[in-house]
Amino acid sequence: IRHLKGEIPLFECEFRVVKRGKPLRWIRNRGLALFNSSGRAYRMTGSMDDITARKQAEAALLEAKEVAEIASRAKTDFLANVSHELRTPLNAIIGFSDLMKSEIFGALGHEKYSDYAHTINDSGQHLLSIINDILDVSQIEVGELNFIPEIVSLEPVFESCLRLIKERADINNLILKSSIPNNLPRLRADPRRLKQILLNLLSNAVKFTPKKGSITLKAHQTKTGTLVISIEDTGIGIKAADIPKVMTPFAQVDSRLAREYDGTGLGLPLTKGLIDLHGARMKIRSRLRKGTSVSVYFPPAMLVH
Repeated sequence: IRHLKGEIPLFECEFRVVKRGKPLRWIRNRGLALFNSSGRAYRMTGSMDDITARKQAEAALLEAKEVAEIASRAKTDFLANVSHELRTPLNAIIGFSDLMKSEIFGALGHEKYSDYAHTINDSGQHLLSIINDILDVSQIEVGELNFIPEIVSLEPVFESCLRLIKERADINNLILKSSIPNNLPRLRADPRRLKQILLNLLSNAVKFTPKKGSITLKAHQTKTGTLVISIEDTGIGIKAADIPKVMTPFAQVDSRLAREYDGTGLGLPLTKGLIDLHGARMKIRSRLRKGTSVSVYFPPAMLVH
């Protein structure tokens, strides 16, 4: 009717043909009218095509997509539930081993017991850190991560992160530097998650930088008002073609690296997820055996002057 009124140049519709005892068929009908000089339609011309195969393929694709989404959600829910279940006993292990380590109720006796308590505590802390990362990634995927933005002064956050990472840098004989101007604006961010972003990036830099290398934390504001925070290192670097791989959860660029450098492959994907939650973006530049620079760009709308 719309076509005959001249509202559309041609008509097209899809419909089913159902016959008892016969397979269902899908038909596409297309056509147009021929009009006389007074604008009245006097003939219809067009075609009908059997599109059953296409409709079946679309239905199969939709079903596969739904199955994949259900499986992905089940995986995410499983990781979240397992993470919660594991954290409870781990907190007990860490808590009691910490009491043993500090010998709060008296001496343990043999010095080996003290060493064991330290090992239990360190292993528990490491495992809890992995579980927390898995839980955070799972919650980001389903949009349930606890995210509470507020106005944050950056200088104290930078100082805290550098202080926390300094011991690990000193153990690896690394030079830790910073280049932070005094007039940086404040940032609308979740302070805990912002610190998590910086510590993840600094930890990666420490992990993949050989001894006597350097790590630099930088920050500046561009002419367009964007705030840029960067962590640069002189580490082992990665190939540009491998950067998408390191952004995939649980992935390692090289299995040999997984043996040499401990980790789950969650650090960068988790960091990117937290950056996305802030409305910012991340860029990685790296050269093999030359070093890596990871920059986070916070748009002007997030800044408070």
